[in-house]
Amino acid sequence: MIRRAVRFLDSRSGAAPFLKATLRYLFPDHWSFLLGEVALYAFIVLVATGTYLTFFFHPSLADTVYHGTYAPLQGQKMSEAYKSVVDISFHVKAGLLIRQTHHWAANVFVAAIVLHLIRIFFTGAFRKPRELTYIIGILMLFATLLEGYAGYSMVDDLLSGMGLAIGYGVALSLPFVGGNLALLVWGAPYPGDPSFESRLFIAHVFILPVLIGTMIAVHLTLVASRHHTQFRKERRATNRKLIGVPTFPGQAPRSLGLMLGVAGLLFLLGGLIQINPIWLWGPYHLAEGTNGAQPDWYLGWLIGALRLVPHFDVTIGNYTLVPNPFWGGALFPLIVMGVLLAWPWLERRFTPQRGFHNLLDRPRDAPGRTAFGVAFLLWVFLIFFAGAADRIYLFLGWSYQEQIWIYRGLVWVLPVVAFFVTRSVCRELQSIEKVEAVREAAEAEAQAANA
Repeated sequence: MIRRAVRFLDSRSGAAPFLKATLRYLFPDHWSFLLGEVALYAFIVLVATGTYLTFFFHPSLADTVYHGTYAPLQGQKMSEAYKSVVDISFHVKAGLLIRQTHHWAANVFVAAIVLHLIRIFFTGAFRKPRELTYIIGILMLFATLLEGYAGYSMVDDLLSGMGLAIGYGVALSLPFVGGNLALLVWGAPYPGDPSFESRLFIAHVFILPVLIGTMIAVHLTLVASRHHTQFRKERRATNRKLIGVPTFPGQAPRSLGLMLGVAGLLFLLGGLIQINPIWLWGPYHLAEGTNGAQPDWYLGWLIGALRLVPHFDVTIGNYTLVPNPFWGGALFPLIVMGVLLAWPWLERRFTPQRGFHNLLDRPRDAPGRTAFGVAFLLWVFLIFFAGAADRIYLFLGWSYQEQIWIYRGLVWVLPVVAFFVTRSVCRELQSIEKVEAVREAAEAEAQAANA
């Protein structure tokens, strides 16, 4: 009966050759290739939980008064957006579980993309013919950061209000176009007109998810069309021959198990570990500028950059051409994105490798790339840690000003040191391998002579 049904479908769709090729598609057998799948499954959980939350969230900044069951907020004036999220957390069935799972999924989604990118960079998987796949991955990462920022900003709690105030300042700092751009997005000087919340909501639940989903689809299509890269674990694995496991029965059950595991872990985190308790932060009021809340970790590098840049503006006469927030809030992320996007062509410019690459490098195989990657990553991480200087002051009592000055020195010294140390280690490992190869060849020759 199944055979007849399959024959019926194939005779009317001609899908058999496509299904056959799909089932025989080979996947590399290495755990690091699963990082991209973790990101994909976290995105699916994000969409599913976000759809549920959309039914109960009110994207409105209209004033209302809270009369719910959470006593500390009784009688307080707040926006309908903030009140709806408090109600989701305390009154909607499974609301708190879904909201916290949604937030955890966002964190895991970004973390998986970053780890996937690190694997791609240090193994040279971005090289020809996969430059376009790599670029789409980079753009997807930055779109995801914007999506996360929009997500926690539209709640209208004290944390989101502070984040929006910083974002407004950065938008204003853009030379020549900043004022008009900020007015276009916010609709009026900060905190903006009431319709800003609706625009933020549409960007978060429609425009950015569609954009990210489209990039994921194009990314996966390019991966399938150019096929996966692979490590040289066996001699028969070459740039022309891929060794791996087929879609079925090898990869499909493994991937299905990973999807269930990711979803289960995210719901477990959402149910057991509290994240972003907005009822503790309170509703946003313009006069309140500080509290114990912190932005999500993936925005810490931007906060750190804003803190590290010394206080100076570029002015001409009485006209401020480039305000200070531009350097840390706009120029720094643009430099990071620009370097990542340009790297495939920079490496090709300075190395003789211009052909197709389906075999991955080990980090030691490319000392220059590995040294630069470690130095660049350390540079960004030091700036990221500078974003936590205020928390370190609160927890450990270390002077905030002294921390900032120390970080300003470290971000220039440590990456340079890391570059030369890493390159030396890679070259030393290569030398050791060459010696080992010569020794093994000599031993084999001696054994052959004795035989």
